[in-house]
Amino acid sequence: MIKAKVGDRIDGWLKRGLPFLFVRRVNPNTLTVTGACVSLVAAYQLSAGAFVAGGLLILVGGAFDLIDGVVARHHGSATSFGAFLDSTLDRVVDMALLLGITLYFARQGDVGLVLLTGYALAVSVLVSYAQAKAEQVVPGFKVGLFERGERIVVLAAGSLFGLLVPALWLVALGSSVTVVQRFARAYREMTLIDAGAASLGEQTR
Repeated sequence: MIKAKVGDRIDGWLKRGLPFLFVRRVNPNTLTVTGACVSLVAAYQLSAGAFVAGGLLILVGGAFDLIDGVVARHHGSATSFGAFLDSTLDRVVDMALLLGITLYFARQGDVGLVLLTGYALAVSVLVSYAQAKAEQVVPGFKVGLFERGERIVVLAAGSLFGLLVPALWLVALGSSVTVVQRFARAYREMTLIDAGAASLGEQTR
């Protein structure tokens, strides 16, 4: 939802706020990998209970994730592999952050919070998977209350302000609603596509 509301303005904000990134040609894939590495360090900090450091690093890693696409578009260096790399590393980071939190709660012996975080991890991955599969059939498949941007912001805020457990509940519930929304939209759109294909087949007989 965040991306849908401000996505068109992010390029302009970053160009005004970080002009040095656009003076010389920068490989966007390098920015993508750097951001992922920063986020993996954030996951380690979370697993060790260093939540403030982890939250700050989540934000830094998220900033790289925004910048790489803007730089690629600015220099005309966007590639299919770059998009694949960015999407794949996003999934790695999503899983690593929640796995780090899971490890922390496991060390504390809190089975309930381990289960909560594990559920949040699983449903977060399902949010992304549902969209990726739907887009193979339905072009421009964009629907959902709680996407990756919301998850990253909520986890970072929860870590920074000592509200990690409420943040995990929000991620789990918000992602669950988004999965339901995507399944419902996919069912409607794919049913129409199948009906259209069947009708066309009947006409060509």
